[in-house]
Amino acid sequence: MNKFKIFSVALLASVTVSQAQDLNPAKKAIDAEQFDSAKSILKSIVNSKPSNGRAAFLLGNVYLTQNIADSAKIYFQKGLTGSDGAKLNYIGLGQLDLDNGNVAAAQANFALAAKDMKKKDVEEYIYIGKAYMAANKPDYKSALSILTRAKINNPQDAQVLLELGNAFYGDKNQNEAYVAYRDAFQADPTLIRAKMQLGVLLKGAKAYTEAVKAYDNVIATNASYGPVYRELAETYYLWGRNEPSKGKDYLQKALGYYEKYMTLTDYSLASRMRHADFLILAGDYKTLEVEANKMKELDKVNPRILRYLGFAAYENGNVDVAIQSLESFIANPANKVLALDYQYLGFSKIKKAISADGKTVDATLFNNGVSDVKKAVEMEISITNNLADIGKKLYEQKLFKEAAAIYEIATTNKESRNYLLDNFYLGNSLYYDNTKKDVVKPDPIALQKADVAFGNVIEASPSTQDAYIFRARTNRLLEKDDMMVKYYEAYIAVVTEKGAEELAKPAVKTKLIECYNNMAASFANTDKLKAKEYFNKTLALDPTNNYATESLKTLK
Repeated sequence: MNKFKIFSVALLASVTVSQAQDLNPAKKAIDAEQFDSAKSILKSIVNSKPSNGRAAFLLGNVYLTQNIADSAKIYFQKGLTGSDGAKLNYIGLGQLDLDNGNVAAAQANFALAAKDMKKKDVEEYIYIGKAYMAANKPDYKSALSILTRAKINNPQDAQVLLELGNAFYGDKNQNEAYVAYRDAFQADPTLIRAKMQLGVLLKGAKAYTEAVKAYDNVIATNASYGPVYRELAETYYLWGRNEPSKGKDYLQKALGYYEKYMTLTDYSLASRMRHADFLILAGDYKTLEVEANKMKELDKVNPRILRYLGFAAYENGNVDVAIQSLESFIANPANKVLALDYQYLGFSKIKKAISADGKTVDATLFNNGVSDVKKAVEMEISITNNLADIGKKLYEQKLFKEAAAIYEIATTNKESRNYLLDNFYLGNSLYYDNTKKDVVKPDPIALQKADVAFGNVIEASPSTQDAYIFRARTNRLLEKDDMMVKYYEAYIAVVTEKGAEELAKPAVKTKLIECYNNMAASFANTDKLKAKEYFNKTLALDPTNNYATESLKTLK
């Protein structure tokens, strides 16, 4: 009887080790971001061993990584009916709860997963921590709490230390993240991701030279580890953004490294989508359109492909395809619509609304596009940073009313990097729209908006002299002579303070004459001495100025 018990225990241990060995290739594929390969391995295990709950859990997690929640849920529920590792599937269901905003349900599922854990167990804590970090709204504090408990249980577990590093990094604690990653790699020198993450920390700190050196060390250890090339791509992209003089060269390096990453992972639809996301960041829309069409061949119904087609089509000048693709994507209630989707749809409609020669505008389509841009900004205020180019193009086409509509949206964000210029062009657009030849009577509401816009420029940059003269002109149209005089005087004060070199510029001289003549005219009926003083200042700059000469004659 004792011999039978010993044999049973030995057999159980053998089965457990065998199952763990079965999963190792899948785990390695997941770590290498070869997700299609991982899915293939795990599906084979689940089909041949339905009792393997751990395999079902890992498979569900891969689907979650690829944002395919329905398939993930199917495998988590299937995994609960298994034996080995079945309770891990509560963690997968818990992450789905977190993604749906149901924290209480998630915590209940996590508690079921952790129930009856032994003192030295850490696996459940590791995956709970990862679930908190991978949720749509990551909760790094909760991840740190659960992973700290795992470290107490097993201080030298390399996976615990790796995930602690990830949690500290997400919580913006660089120092603790560094220690955790370092310790993880020391605990298990085969854990190449921990070594790579040391470079990721340097990338986050904008120490790009050091980050690249760290990645080179990873490549020296394992040149076929795909994720390190993705990190190199992202690092060179950011480096180029921070050093514009090297931007073009670094962007090409970034794109090259991303291609290398693709060759070492897989060309699955999910990998292609991640590549497409990077191409959007890099602004390589020619390649994006090629990639989007390849994805369409792989999967004609995946909705995200419509997004990529829409973005690429707009940037490549095919607005009809852009509108059709993005409207189809947004119309599907199952799709998670981003601010960029509405931005590109709006931009496409605006571009289509304006004739090639810029002389006619389809007002209905244009206003529809503006409405979409507003939706984008309501969803994500930083979209205002993307409006300057389209506003400037409309302005240069002398479509001042249309330009003002764009700049009015752009100036709703005081934190925008273009806030000062957007306000200046908003004011100018409104002013010029009210001084066109066909304007019978200026619109006082529009001019008041222009006045506010110029005021915003002056507040942000008091030395911007043209803001004063345009504000004076705006108030002249509003027939507010006192305010007109105030801002003409302010213009004179600003340019005078800048010195003789500024005053000697022909454009400044012309504007000074404008100031003196308009101020003189405003005083002609109330203060003749003041009026004469200003007209004489005009003549000091331009002795042949006819308006000043004739006006002085009438004042005698």
